[in-house]
Amino acid sequence: MSKPGVAALKPGLQAADAPLPLSGGQGVAYGALGLPLAFVALPLTVHLPEHYARELGVPLATVGALLLAVRATDAVSDPWLGRWADNLLRQAKPLKLSLVLLVAAALLAFSLWGLFSPPAVLLAASAQGDTAGLLGWAAGLLLVAYLAYSFLTVLHQAWGTGLGASEPAQARVVAWREGAALLGVVVASILPSVWGVGALGPVVAVLLLLALGGLWWAPRPQTVALLRQPRALWSPWRDARFRRLLLVYLVNGVASAIPATLLLFYLRDRLQAPEAQAMSLALYFCAAALSLPLWVKLVSRIGLAQGWLLGMGLAIVAFIGASVLGPGDVALFGLICVASGLALGADITAAPALLARLKGQAATEAEDAGLRFGWWNLVTKLNLALAAGVALPLLQWWGYQPGVVSAQGATALALMYGLLPCLLKACAAGLLYLLWIRKE
Repeated sequence: MSKPGVAALKPGLQAADAPLPLSGGQGVAYGALGLPLAFVALPLTVHLPEHYARELGVPLATVGALLLAVRATDAVSDPWLGRWADNLLRQAKPLKLSLVLLVAAALLAFSLWGLFSPPAVLLAASAQGDTAGLLGWAAGLLLVAYLAYSFLTVLHQAWGTGLGASEPAQARVVAWREGAALLGVVVASILPSVWGVGALGPVVAVLLLLALGGLWWAPRPQTVALLRQPRALWSPWRDARFRRLLLVYLVNGVASAIPATLLLFYLRDRLQAPEAQAMSLALYFCAAALSLPLWVKLVSRIGLAQGWLLGMGLAIVAFIGASVLGPGDVALFGLICVASGLALGADITAAPALLARLKGQAATEAEDAGLRFGWWNLVTKLNLALAAGVALPLLQWWGYQPGVVSAQGATALALMYGLLPCLLKACAAGLLYLLWIRKE
């Protein structure tokens, strides 16, 4: 039986032909899952490298290599997870879907708790210089966490493609999801400084349970008839527009992931203001969240790609400023956090909405939304893996050591945190203009 207010599609009817405008309550019910997923993503990206390097004594280059290896391994699975999500959504079996979601949520919460609360025996061995056991524990739990996180994220994104037809409608769907995600990262940025990183696992377990309850009452995505043959994993790559969009997203994503990976090191050893961590993250993500309605309105006037390009330009200006700050420039860094947060609003509004709009005109094209987002999330992980796997070893090679204040280390942080993202953002902006705006 269809949910109230959600029209059931006849076989062969396109989702784009029957748009589903979301009310406020429906938007919250659908988007709520974005909160705990983002709550998980922030500690894995920002807190985990700093925690293992500074608190547990693992060499910085080793942490970077571990994150690169695990994310690269996990990313390979994303297209399969995407196809599985497509199948689950098409089967219209709520109980089966709910069970799968609960198992994935439980695995995610447990692995997050275990990563920040390793067994005492492993910590004791690590303190004696034997980090093999600790690294093995971290690698295994990271892989479980990333797989569970990937599945929940891809399914959530694929669900949203059936809830909006036009560019403005899809931008609104994305805004509900990403607005909840931004609230999640604000909470995750504050919680460790209040309760410690050990509280992350239990808190995310509660948040996931509440969000899955909301998703049960959310509008179901409109579906089309099941294909006789499964979609090939490589099928999205046959679309030249998909390939062009993914290239832009890759370069832009690496540019954004480098500052996220290096933020805590930058605050501690460049600005010498570790106490500004919670403030910086809160300003950044609150600015992004508050900017979402403005970006939704703007892209409805000038287009998704043009809005994304504008956001890239704003990010370049912000990170140029970050490259020249020094010890004690906390207030100026707060302004940079606000400006870069506004730019993030364009990234998270325009890019996923452009991907969702690529499903084409044929009815069968709507069926591979999960597969497309599977590849999309593979690239997202590649962005983060490249940021950690390249930036952290480069910092160590340039003479930076966590917790050691030196002119050489401060210069290395300024170059890696500020100027390198600017160069990559400029490349992404050029690609967006040449490969998308001019062609479209």
